[in-house]
Amino acid sequence: MSEKVIADFVARFSLDTFESPEPVKGRIVLSPKRLVLATGGSKTTVPLSKLFDVNVGHVPSDYETFFQDTMTLAFRDDGARRVAVIEAGSEEVSRFKTVLFKATLNGTQARVKHPARVGGRVTDASFRPAKLGIEPGTVRFSGDDPVVVELASVTYFRKQRRDIGPVVLVRHAEQGQAVTSEVVIGSERRLNLLGRYLRLEYSELAEEVEDVTTSETEMEALVAIYSGARSGDLAGTLGLDSSRVTMLLNDLREKSLVDEGEKGVSLTARGRLLVSDRIESVNT
Repeated sequence: MSEKVIADFVARFSLDTFESPEPVKGRIVLSPKRLVLATGGSKTTVPLSKLFDVNVGHVPSDYETFFQDTMTLAFRDDGARRVAVIEAGSEEVSRFKTVLFKATLNGTQARVKHPARVGGRVTDASFRPAKLGIEPGTVRFSGDDPVVVELASVTYFRKQRRDIGPVVLVRHAEQGQAVTSEVVIGSERRLNLLGRYLRLEYSELAEEVEDVTTSETEMEALVAIYSGARSGDLAGTLGLDSSRVTMLLNDLREKSLVDEGEKGVSLTARGRLLVSDRIESVNT
């Protein structure tokens, strides 16, 4: 492979062109243009332009007995639909998923309307050109007026067909409000991949916070921090003394809901998702 290599690791994989679904051990190499799955005796090259779906965790029924932590890729090969299933450790699958989506989606030309809605109110915003970028925890639409969607703040998304073509609607929390952004991408294949990426990222975060429980006071503190309150402001905002606030923040850190950095206390992705859910429930 002459292009720059952005991922290279050994894993087990299977292709639907194999005689048996039983996986083989081989090398997975990714460049900005193609994915190569190689064994000692064969090599399969998948141009990223032919990739139309990526899923994590779900395994086709024929492969269920052979795989555990997996990524399933669907692509076109001479007009035929093909499937590859890759198995690696859960962390390695998660990292490779992000790198693969970045290679496939980064730099995609798009049009974004933001905010298309604030709460239930339709705005007079219009679509403007933007360039799509995948970053850790965010989807960015770069342009004259950049739009950054924090994935932990996403509460709803779906694809809708309009006169202008397919549109992805993304509802997310922004500065304490529920807003909706609308995204148009000329390539429906890439639009579907963006939708898949949002679903996968949201599902992972939702699983992380599923078992997290918070008291009403803890939730009030999270909402206050989300709205810009600093740790020194929390005592007055919550009506607590400073020692109680310190204990409260320690409890939230143990639950991985807040971090303390150079700029003070801030929400983690888990914390933002919990607050987003609260804002969404208040606004509906």
